[in-house]
Amino acid sequence: MDYRSEQTPPEQNPDEAKRGPVDTIQQLGQINVPNMESNIFCMSVIGQVEGHMILPPQNKTTKYEHLIPQLVAAEQNPRIEGVLIILNTVGGDVEAGLAIAEMIASLTKPTVTLVMGGGHSIGVPIAVSADYSIIAESATMTIHPIRMTGLVISVPQTFEYLDKMQERVNRFIVNHSRISEEKLKELLFKTGEVPRDIGATVGGPDAVRFGLINQVGGIGEAIAVLNRQIEERRSKQPAAEVPLQ
Repeated sequence: MDYRSEQTPPEQNPDEAKRGPVDTIQQLGQINVPNMESNIFCMSVIGQVEGHMILPPQNKTTKYEHLIPQLVAAEQNPRIEGVLIILNTVGGDVEAGLAIAEMIASLTKPTVTLVMGGGHSIGVPIAVSADYSIIAESATMTIHPIRMTGLVISVPQTFEYLDKMQERVNRFIVNHSRISEEKLKELLFKTGEVPRDIGATVGGPDAVRFGLINQVGGIGEAIAVLNRQIEERRSKQPAAEVPLQ
């Protein structure tokens, strides 16, 4: 007689139990804090924003096709009441960065961005896309015109295409921050500050002074602002109707 069906299943290997969270860290850079449920969803934009072209494996990248489903899930999940986006990025694919920024800006739930280290290039639109933005005092933001690598067709249409793409980025930044279009263009075409001799590097306090970012601060300030926005949103929501008995 076979008694194997009556035997208790073997204990799970501790390594197998850890495999889920470890895989999550390796793939998405995220892990749920044990024994804690939060109403705030935290998303990070780290390294280079990878778009239509796959970057070399030695590059630290944030794949935009990973972020978009997370934002959709956060918008649909009733337990999530606010979204915190932490940035330390050198920039990357322009259209991918704009797609992430547009997704964040279109969320109906309160959002806060926190720039730690750097929010450069296409990271600038992402940094200003939230309802409120914070930057660390030591963090920087590099503002420069759109650049292309690889084969460039030297015709007037190429210049016009780049000019229209730059206009899209500029319009988004101006519409989602307090910086004026004149000041933004002044920073874009400033010479003598960046290696390619066009553009500007803005520190945390200057980013606030120019109107790009709302305030200087860190994770504590970001959580406090987000909780305040969540409470304001709760107070504006109509009370649940009590069914008639």
